[in-house]
Amino acid sequence: MSADGAPRPVGPDTTGDPGPDTAGDAAARTSSSPHGPDERRDELALGLARVRGRIERACAAAGREPAGVHLIAVTKFFPASDVDLLAQLGVRAIGENRHQEAAAKVAELRHRDELEVHFIGQLQTNKAGAVAQYADVVQSVDRLRLVDALAVGAHRAGRRLSVLVQVALDGSQGRGGAAPHDVPVIADAVAAADVLTLRGVMAVAPLGGDPAAAFAHLAEVAHGIRQDHPEATWVSAGMSADLEQAVAHGATHLRVGSAILGSRPGLR
Repeated sequence: MSADGAPRPVGPDTTGDPGPDTAGDAAARTSSSPHGPDERRDELALGLARVRGRIERACAAAGREPAGVHLIAVTKFFPASDVDLLAQLGVRAIGENRHQEAAAKVAELRHRDELEVHFIGQLQTNKAGAVAQYADVVQSVDRLRLVDALAVGAHRAGRRLSVLVQVALDGSQGRGGAAPHDVPVIADAVAAADVLTLRGVMAVAPLGGDPAAAFAHLAEVAHGIRQDHPEATWVSAGMSADLEQAVAHGATHLRVGSAILGSRPGLR
């Protein structure tokens, strides 16, 4: 447990961290909770209440209104039944990292129409068209080829996608993301695509680094993008361990997994 009572995962919390979109990760990690639906609903309600409390306190400390900070429940590794319970509890956005798992899970949802589905994982170009069929938002766009592939996929699906440009804050693209100096070009390409809507930027704090410094840098990048694209106001940053720092530096969207859902099913 953390100091504020939020449940902690076993091992590092990477639930909001875009990882590689690896085939075969899907079904094995979406096992059902060992608890009954009522008990699981209570667990999720408690985790959700604690996270919302943390967001409210972080906003108060930063002089911000909580209504300006949107929670994305990161549900990778968790079954569709958990997502439906979260929807019943008022969650309106979920995040998924892996295409195979996400596609199957979204197809099972009973509350799909109430949810905004964010794809937040590293995305291979050859899977972009498939992701465009079910995702409402793609947060991990970090190269021009991916912009083109998403535009083609969205056009074929007859859908409009919201897009964030992922920024690499650690000088390496190992966890995804474009170098800050490349972000404006990618943002321009997204804005020019008639089936894509540029919403803003996304980033993950570097492993072992100071998240406050990383999110301050992201805020600078976001400000630069808004000079040319005033409508691109979203800043997606912050996970279970560093959401307070993200709020302090202007994050509008938080990607929180383990603090809401607990440790992933295989580790319980």
